[in-house]
Amino acid sequence: MRIAAAQIVTGEDPSANLDLVAEYTAQAAAAGAQLVVFPEAVQRAFGHSLKPIAEPTDGPWAQQVRNIADQHGIAVVVGMFTPGEPTEEGKARVINTLLATGPVPGEGAGHIEAAYQKLHLYDAFGFQESRTVQPGSAPVSFDAAELRFGLATCYDIRFPQLFQHYAREGAHATILPASWASGPGKVEQWRVLAQARALDSTQYIIACGQALPEAAGVEAPEGAPTGVGHSMIIAPTGEILAEAGEEPELLVADLDEETVRKARQQIPVLANARPL
Repeated sequence: MRIAAAQIVTGEDPSANLDLVAEYTAQAAAAGAQLVVFPEAVQRAFGHSLKPIAEPTDGPWAQQVRNIADQHGIAVVVGMFTPGEPTEEGKARVINTLLATGPVPGEGAGHIEAAYQKLHLYDAFGFQESRTVQPGSAPVSFDAAELRFGLATCYDIRFPQLFQHYAREGAHATILPASWASGPGKVEQWRVLAQARALDSTQYIIACGQALPEAAGVEAPEGAPTGVGHSMIIAPTGEILAEAGEEPELLVADLDEETVRKARQQIPVLANARPL
């Protein structure tokens, strides 16, 4: 199955961000991809107020994503924000959500419809996502053709048990949209963590982050986690099959069920793990 990762830079305007989704979905379809992954926070970039644009996954912004997916005959995974419950103090919150939607590869094979709510909130490096975002409560996966995909978001990458859960449930790949915060050593951490998650769960990792705003000529809000680029598609053996630079870019790679099977036979970490 051919998949694509669309490394883009989103801004404050959800409509303009939809234009980017349409543009890169068309590029991915033209490249023969059957599924295209976009970063976290596509609906609106971090650093801007999220509550005013939060909507359910059957709302108008999400429906436009479905229309784009259907128009190009390709499944789309995109980061958006849905309404959350207020805190005990009455402060409004949103839910950091991934929407997976679009036709299943193969004529008449059905339609993908899944939504994942980010489990691990980014309360690290001086940022506190939990002040405005409500955490999710459960892993979510979906099937497309012969492959099963888990869903994770950004900071989730630091929690290997989530990726191992998906692998034990039969996932061949985990999709990991992100808006990775910049800083000393952060690109290196992103790369090492993505390779480690592939190796310790023997599955593909599609790590699609926001591009570095400065590299794209975009002025970003100061102090917000707005992306560093370096999206990657990683094999179950930890090999980087494709990696972007700092600028917007479309990555394409082929995923194969047999590659996962062989990796799990040769590196049986899931089977060999012992309860502690």
